[in-house]
Amino acid sequence: MTEFTSTTDADGIATITWDVPGKSMNVMSYEGLAQLEELIDAALADGDIKGVILTSGKDGSFAGGMDLNLIAKMKADAGENPAKGLFDGVMDMHRLLRKIERAGMDPKTLKGGKPVACVLPGTALGIGLELPLSCHRVFAADNPKAKIGLPEIMVGIFPGAGGTTRLVRKMGAMSASPFLLEGKLVAPAAAKAAGLIDEVSADPMADARAWVLSAKDADLVKPWDAKGYKMPGGAPYHPAGFMTFVGASAMVNGKTQGVYPAAKALLSAVYEGALVPFDTALKIEARWFTSVLMNPSSEAMIRSLFINKEALEKGAVRPADVPDQRVKKLGVLGAGMMGAGIALVSAQAGIEVVLIDQTQEAADKGRAYTATFADKGIQRKKTTPEKKEQLLSLITATTDLGALKGCDLIIEAVFEDPKVKAEMTDKVEAVIDEDCIFASNTSTLPITELAKASRRAGQFIGIHFFSPVEKMLLVEIIKGKETGDRAVAKALDYVRQIRKTPIVVNDARFFYANRCIIPYINEGIRMVAEGVEPALIENAARLVGMPLGPLQLVDETSIDLGAKIARATKSAMGDAYPDGAVDEVIFWMEDLGRLGRKSSAGFYSYDEKGKRQGLWDGLSAQYATLQEQPELIDVQHRLLFAQSLEAVRALEEGVLMDIREGDVGAILGWGFAPWSGGPLSWLDMIGSAYAAERCDQLTAAFGERFTCPDLLREMAEKGQSFYGRFAPQKTAA
Repeated sequence: MTEFTSTTDADGIATITWDVPGKSMNVMSYEGLAQLEELIDAALADGDIKGVILTSGKDGSFAGGMDLNLIAKMKADAGENPAKGLFDGVMDMHRLLRKIERAGMDPKTLKGGKPVACVLPGTALGIGLELPLSCHRVFAADNPKAKIGLPEIMVGIFPGAGGTTRLVRKMGAMSASPFLLEGKLVAPAAAKAAGLIDEVSADPMADARAWVLSAKDADLVKPWDAKGYKMPGGAPYHPAGFMTFVGASAMVNGKTQGVYPAAKALLSAVYEGALVPFDTALKIEARWFTSVLMNPSSEAMIRSLFINKEALEKGAVRPADVPDQRVKKLGVLGAGMMGAGIALVSAQAGIEVVLIDQTQEAADKGRAYTATFADKGIQRKKTTPEKKEQLLSLITATTDLGALKGCDLIIEAVFEDPKVKAEMTDKVEAVIDEDCIFASNTSTLPITELAKASRRAGQFIGIHFFSPVEKMLLVEIIKGKETGDRAVAKALDYVRQIRKTPIVVNDARFFYANRCIIPYINEGIRMVAEGVEPALIENAARLVGMPLGPLQLVDETSIDLGAKIARATKSAMGDAYPDGAVDEVIFWMEDLGRLGRKSSAGFYSYDEKGKRQGLWDGLSAQYATLQEQPELIDVQHRLLFAQSLEAVRALEEGVLMDIREGDVGAILGWGFAPWSGGPLSWLDMIGSAYAAERCDQLTAAFGERFTCPDLLREMAEKGQSFYGRFAPQKTAA
């Protein structure tokens, strides 16, 4: 497969065009690297060629990054020494990019090289920016929709093809840190202002040609190759640089709590690389990059947050024989926070929305949510008044059910009561077209039961959004027992339209996400009742990578909601209900009116502006703390196993149909320790044998809720892993 081609014009400029067949955006493959090097070698060796322009054949983009299968190939090709295979492969990339950078110049005089310019038609990410950084001048099209940056840290690695070393030497550690440590992406104009690229142009190809034809020897020498180079902002041994690196170390550890290996490795590569010559710094970068790639955390993050997430977004679990089901007109029942959020994200996707509520005032308030959101965007210069009006024009707020005529999807987001939902289902189905799909946005109520109110159970499905809708990336799609393939395809196509990540699960109480997150919250509350220091509970959670401790999380979601769920669950389960000890704490807090953030009083105290101040000291007055507190690892394991074992049971019971959805859903839905790749990846990381043994220890110490699931026990006995046993072939690690 040809990914790079070259043509030479009458002026002696060789244009190397990157265009990967069958891809909407270029990604760098093993074959592509070899082709690029061959064309670069030919251009440098040809006496008739005066310079090179590297560009993309894709409209609106240069490249989206590295094909991560290249990493797997480097490992596999090395046989019993995958680390050596990775290091050698990474050094091959460094060698190629260094060849472009030096462009045939004499190593002593730094003269005689050929100018190499890069033209970016649009988005340039990862290796798609690292490659341009090795060129002598980078020209970008004036394309405000384009994104430029190095987002690798977001998927558990860091820029390892020279991007880390070049960016720090180009901009200084302080200026480079948002792009390296946060994965910040910017439009071309902002990229030029920051120093990532050199020019933004209405005709970048013409400007690049003019530059190549006029470039002098000095224009080709990178700052770090020039005599007397000093790092912007100061090297680590410089007083200013010393403070930068000390601060960076504190910042990284504060944000990552030490559980994300890529961030620490990146900082080490930058610090150590800044102490040595450039080529040695590249070697140091390659060593740290190899170390990260060999870390099971990075492997799991890449698999879940890149490969599996992308597969789910592209329809990996979509029924294959159902034609396109993209939504043209959407009906939203209920204009409260959820309904208003659904209307907003749907309008942003260009979908016509009918927003229904009992009163016109309530419906208008729901529509005003979009207006307020747009106003904030205008203030931040993210949108314009004209675009705000376009958004609002797509949303019709009304009390008239007749306006739902012509909708091809209905999403019901009314009060979480089966009777109320059943009444709305009956009324709406009397109005909508026969082929319209009806979805309920419920977080806890079984879809199969709700579907009994429908005249067309095969067209009834659950679409569970997470709050706030516009910020949360996950949507949980729930199949009832009679839900048909067209309803599943409609839900998946809609979620793709609104640019969120879907998972599809079978019907069961609490579905998947809530059945895992509720035990996490309950375990934290249970420990409070046992006398474990609340601060230990919360910090243990954060130190193991959870974004919120269980007590803060229940404050955010509201304590009275937890009490309501507890009562409903107890009513449904009867004597099998396991969480009486938790109810004691929850109901006590509810009686005190400490309902969480919304009442400015919960497990935490809040000031008069609603800002969280610290854990409420009334907890220790009610539940005396133990004189001897448990070990940190025991608290962490209780919190992680409480979630992970539910994920295993969901897989065992057929609620989860694909382990990719179990891991991606956990990270995006409630923030399960992203460094782990998700609960099933975490169990693979610690090993099924140890996980089963730990279950037995936790069960003996704390109760039957930690009983090892039969599936996990069987896997332990057979020495199996979840991704070894269940992963689709193309996503296996």
